[in-house]
Amino acid sequence: MTTITAEEVKARLDAGEKINLVDVREPHEHAEFNIGGTLLPLGQVHAMQVEVIDDLRGEEVICYCRSGNRSMQAAMVLEQMGFANVRNLTGGMLLWQQIYP
Repeated sequence: MTTITAEEVKARLDAGEKINLVDVREPHEHAEFNIGGTLLPLGQVHAMQVEVIDDLRGEEVICYCRSGNRSMQAAMVLEQMGFANVRNLTGGMLLWQQIYP
């Protein structure tokens, strides 16, 4: 697993690049604020219920959460499940909202 910064993700989004974002927070957190990621709560990742992103196994997947801790766990589990290119958004949505209020 590698990491990616908020600045890198924002630049890629602003450039119109299609990136695979996975939000591993809970539904209420996702509803409050998100950057367009597919909602896949960490509990589902741990239970290996990842059908919603199963077609991304060979593509880059960027996981994010509130602070970067849950997404780091999710990224490690996804790698163990055969996802080849998983990245963790460092600092999560807390840092994102500080940089991009």
